[in-house]
Order: sequence, then C-alpha cells, then structure tokens
Amino acid sequence: MQKTYKVVIPARYASSRLPGKPLLPIAGKAMILHVCEKAVLAGAEEVVVATDDQRILDCVKQAGFNAVMTSVSHNSGTERLTEVANVLQWADDTVIVNCQGDEPLIPPELIHKAASALIEQELAQVASLCAPIDDVEEVFNPNAVKVVRDQQEYALYFSRAPIPWDRDCFPAKAADSTASHFRHIGIYSYTASFLRRYITWPVSQLEQIESLEQLRILNMGERIFVPAVSKAPAAGIDTQQDLDRVNALLS
Repeated sequence: MQKTYKVVIPARYASSRLPGKPLLPIAGKAMILHVCEKAVLAGAEEVVVATDDQRILDCVKQAGFNAVMTSVSHNSGTERLTEVANVLQWADDTVIVNCQGDEPLIPPELIHKAASALIEQELAQVASLCAPIDDVEEVFNPNAVKVVRDQQEYALYFSRAPIPWDRDCFPAKAADSTASHFRHIGIYSYTASFLRRYITWPVSQLEQIESLEQLRILNMGERIFVPAVSKAPAAGIDTQQDLDRVNALLS
C-alpha cells in the first residue's frame, strides 16, 4: 500500500443549530479554511473540500484550496467522500482521511496518525483512533462513543453505552472500576476501494439502534483498526457557545 494520503473535508452549508457553519468566521477566517490548513500541516498529498453549496466552494477556492461540488442528497460524509474519490478518479489503493469540517482545532498529528494507522497494517481497509477515558462521567455519557478492541487493536464493538461493563462496580461503585475504557475519536481513514464497496451496503439494525454509522462496517464482517492516542482532541463546533469558545482560543 502506498505511503501518501489525501484528506477530504465534508462541509455542508445546512446546520440546524449553526446555519452556514463552515463559513462562520473564527479569528477573521472561515472555519473551513482553518481545517484545510491543519490538513496541509499534517502532510497530506492533496486536500479537497467536499461541499454541497456554491458559497463554500467559492470560499475554499479563493483561498487556494481545492473543492468539489457534491450531491445534496447524501446521507453521510462517507457518501460525500466516495463521490469525490469517483469524480477525481482516485485509484482503489488511495488512502483517504475523512476530516470533519467543523473541527478547526484538530491537531495535524492526529490527521497524520489516522492515515499512518491504515497504511502500516494489512488486515483492514478502514482505520480510526481512540483515547483512554479517565472520567467516570464520560464512561456513562451517551454522547461519548466507547470502543472495545481486540489484542491487535481491531474494533470488536462501538457503543454509546459504558462498554466494557464492569459487573462488580457498575453502577453503584463506578469510581472504583478498574476496567479500561476508550473513547472513539471520529476521524477515519479508508482506501478508495473500501468506500466504493461501503456505499452499496444496506443500513444495519445495530447502526440504527446506536445511531453509529461505523457499526455497518462491523456488521458486514469488515475490520476497523483503532490504535490509541494519549488524549482526545478538543470538541468540534456544534453550537454558538462552541464557536465563542474556539474564537476566544484562536484570537
């Protein structure tokens, strides 16, 4: 497998809580441009924004980055990535990192780690990352997705529930638990050939129950390589409060 990789940044204009989110200014620059710059710093061979809106496309191209207009009917960023891979005719063995357009604080080394995780193993065509959880409240927080892995760091299951369940400590003596819990970090790397197969698969029951798209992959018997990093990155931007927080940090 080749050692170079590309980054695709899905960026939709519509957002129920922050309309036009990718174009909102942070420290005088559109949010999406901060993410593009992080991807370049990560060493990506090519950085492409996948959008459904002409305003985002124009903003990205005026700043000197590449962007591709994609269908408004996609149900996920993964589908949007696949369209980019097909439009740009990337070879099946191309490694593509899916970097969310609302994470202007994502460390470049994390993007690089997601790519190298996939490149440096041969059993999976998908890789992601996780980080240890050291806060009991986070273990029980359904917004923090947990992952359980095998000895080779391939995912066994992802859940919003506190897995593994410490039978002797949960829930009454949660603070005494010695179980190792890992939070899934939502950055993925794939081969282009995997993406082209993925979009043909039906939605799985587990995926619907947990509202976790990655369970479709496990349901089909495919592996996901999930090595750990020391800590999870800062949360992305979903609300005005998040935007104010990041603006304060970067200003």
